[in-house]
Amino acid sequence: DTVARLLAPHLGEQLGQPVVIINRPGANGAIGTEQVARAAGDGYTILISSPSTHITAALLSRELPYDPRRDFTPISALVEPVTAIAVASSFPAQSLRELIDYAKRNPGKLSYSSTGIGSVFHLAGETLNQAAGLDLLHVPYKANQQALTDIMAGRISLLLNPVLLVAPQARAGKLRMLAIMEGRRFSALPDVPTVQEVVPSFEKPPSWMGFFAPARLPASVLATWHGAVVSTLRLPEVRTRLEEGGMAIIGNSPAEFAQLIDRGFDLYGRAVKLAGLRPE
Repeated sequence: DTVARLLAPHLGEQLGQPVVIINRPGANGAIGTEQVARAAGDGYTILISSPSTHITAALLSRELPYDPRRDFTPISALVEPVTAIAVASSFPAQSLRELIDYAKRNPGKLSYSSTGIGSVFHLAGETLNQAAGLDLLHVPYKANQQALTDIMAGRISLLLNPVLLVAPQARAGKLRMLAIMEGRRFSALPDVPTVQEVVPSFEKPPSWMGFFAPARLPASVLATWHGAVVSTLRLPEVRTRLEEGGMAIIGNSPAEFAQLIDRGFDLYGRAVKLAGLRPE
């Protein structure tokens, strides 16, 4: 919602039409997603969503009321919320390498937070376990703020959380940010390394936010929407607001977005198996 409302007025200027944000909550986003899947492919109804509706829902639900690939036209991945690995300032590890070494000397004794079973943080943690040969215990939370409170109280070892929430605590000296989980360094935090710099085989399941249209969108309409999106993401005021919000800007092509979704199915599929999850 925050990203959509930031982009909407600028997209309206690019398209020459007002862009209205309509929230359709429920069923982990499936209600609103299905509504767009059933809409006319004329460019007037667009979905902003994430892998939760287009990848993990397909992997973890037996009865999804839409097909994430068949029923939509990818327009562009907009941004990726940047995820940090952080520890309390009193934790003995000063770097990710030291953390991995410490975890291997203390198997089964360290834990990491997530926003729930099957969330991107849970599956990223299981991916890290496999890539680095660790045995970190998963601790699900209902809200990021609860995990922040618990790590500073010493009740959990690692915090997997958006940079937006971690950075202020790191600046205050309460947390130590060890790494960024995405594949490249975040421009707003250039001194924080990526996990891949220490564990080359690690690849975090993607957590983009992107625009979709219903299927069978005419090529000319797709080109208009994509051009408006890319132009909007290039605006300095938009880029600044997104980066201040802990977002890495993507703005890729429809074909590149489709490839990103396909890669996401591979990565999330592996992580779901590592976590021992099954469709409900």
